[in-house]
Formats: sequence, C-alpha cells, structure tokens
Amino acid sequence: MAKRKVTKKKKIKKQVGRGVVYISATFNNTMITVTDEMGNALCWSSAGALGFKGSKKSTPFAAQQAVEDVMAKAKEYGIKEVGIKVQGPGGGRETAVKTVGAIEGIKVLWMKDVTPLPHNGCRPRKRRRV
Repeated sequence: MAKRKVTKKKKIKKQVGRGVVYISATFNNTMITVTDEMGNALCWSSAGALGFKGSKKSTPFAAQQAVEDVMAKAKEYGIKEVGIKVQGPGGGRETAVKTVGAIEGIKVLWMKDVTPLPHNGCRPRKRRRV
C-alpha cells in the first residue's frame, strides 16, 4: 500500500484596492492594523512584535519601523489607497502618520483622529508628582 501524498492548496490573498490604516499609539507601544473597507483585518504589526523591548517600544523610530513592516504586508493585498484613523496620545503617533504618507505607491485619501474624549465622565486619577 503506497501512501498518498497530501498537498495543501496555496491560500490566495484577496486583492483589495482601498483600505483603512488604524494607528493606536499608547504611551507604551504603537500598534498598526490594516483593514479593508468593511473592517476585516488584513495585516497588523506593532513595535513590540518587531522585537523592541521596554521603553524602546514607545519611540517614534519603533513606530516608523512598524508602519513600514505592515505596509509591506499590505502591498501583497494590492492596496493602493488608504484612509488613516489615529487613536491615542503616544510618541509614535505623528511619525507613523508621516511614514504612511511617505511610502511609495500608497495614496492617503483621508485622516481622522478617533481618540475617545470624555464629556466630563469619570473622575480622573490623581495628578502625578515627579
């Protein structure tokens, strides 16, 4: 009895023309997710996933590297035009937005800040004294 050779079908990546880049910049890390227009995640990256540890994760350079990594993955899906949604007060926020705009072959259509702001909701934590 000869064993059958099992072959897996190669997964075909769907081609998407437009997408949305979500940049979440916290004080500790910068996370970037690329989705299609319906909101289905295509690829993601973060400063921590690239090997930055500790306080180096929150630097603008780490955010720039994360954007370059995720946009290289997004180009495999055929993305040419993107919108940007930015959330959070982190250090890599501005650098990440500039890096998306500087990548060749990617056109930025719009940009929006979606940081949640309280309308005088919960009492904030006590002020930090250094």
